[in-house]
Amino acid sequence: MRITPREELDNRIKKLQAYMVEAELDAVVVVQNADLFYFTGTIQSGALYVPAAGEPIYMVRKEFSRARMESGLKEIVPFATMKAIPEILASYGYSVPARIGMELDVLPVNFFARYRAIFPSAEYVDASPLIRRVRMIKSKYEIHLLQDAANQVDKVYRRAREVIREGMTDLELAAELEFVARKEGHQGLVRMRAFNAELFYAQVFSGTDTAVPAYLDTPLGGLGLNPSFGQGAGLKRIERNEPIIVDFSGCVDGYLVDQTRVFALGDLSDRMKRAYDDMLRVQERMTEVAVPGTPWGHVYDVCLALAVELGHADNFMGAKGAQVSFIGHGVGIEIDEYPFLAKGFNDMLLEPGMVFAFEPKVVFPGEGAIGIENTFYISHYEGLKQLTFSDQRLVIL
Repeated sequence: MRITPREELDNRIKKLQAYMVEAELDAVVVVQNADLFYFTGTIQSGALYVPAAGEPIYMVRKEFSRARMESGLKEIVPFATMKAIPEILASYGYSVPARIGMELDVLPVNFFARYRAIFPSAEYVDASPLIRRVRMIKSKYEIHLLQDAANQVDKVYRRAREVIREGMTDLELAAELEFVARKEGHQGLVRMRAFNAELFYAQVFSGTDTAVPAYLDTPLGGLGLNPSFGQGAGLKRIERNEPIIVDFSGCVDGYLVDQTRVFALGDLSDRMKRAYDDMLRVQERMTEVAVPGTPWGHVYDVCLALAVELGHADNFMGAKGAQVSFIGHGVGIEIDEYPFLAKGFNDMLLEPGMVFAFEPKVVFPGEGAIGIENTFYISHYEGLKQLTFSDQRLVIL
């Protein structure tokens, strides 16, 4: 088990506290699992109290002994009820906070109300933008974990080359690939921050199923197995001369990368092959403009313009009527972190340390989808670097 180093946690807390001072917050209370893991190194149930200055206090309801073992924070205390929080804070010399930040983008209303009852006179604001700003800049430690995840997803890609065969179902292929990832340490869960956004390892599908839209905010959907989870691999059987999409999220020690590769048995239509080459051109264009200081939305605008110029106005990033308004997204502990290479995000700039997945794709209804996805990071010294490294050529088996 890899434990997040104490120095790493301290640096994250200090960055958050600097943003808190700018936002005039007295405290931030962190309760969501992904954020807890980022700031404490574990997800044991409780609350992390971060004052604007001073040591954070991790108050753990369950399981305290594991929190002490897994977290490198200095102050970890047990508590049984939220009513005990003021007393715990007072024992550390912290006064009653006047402005409190919480993760209001993900916190259930009833849960929030229980916290508000503890400090009824306080003003509560959304601290999620501050937390996400801290998390969007990856450290060397995090980049190392992401590189390990890229190695994992390359093994998945190599296994796909070995096992794809005519007549197997998309579900059978997905299971083969998930087995490989699981043996390589994948946690089996892909975290997303967006409400009702659920993912399981990957989107693996073939032929016309690759072009089926779904409820999830992604360019590709798939039928899935049933309406309760209507996305991803279903029971369609793989045939010759059709695209087979393996859109897989590798994960090591909680950190995710995203990679898409396309396979086929036999061949693909000229339209499909040309569209794939076009998506490689769009990716290449991104690498030219995604430099520090560039607005997130500008990358999207430039790449969309090229896709339209290449003739994909009605099919880029989804079928007409189901197109998404992004072309890339940050990755890390969650699959939808900052930055968003998306329409309208022109007031936030790319910075060294950012990591994002870039996924130009084209969808032809009734025929199938095609495209590429890789995970990149912006190095402090070498510019844009590609983390995922599996062969980008179409795999014709």
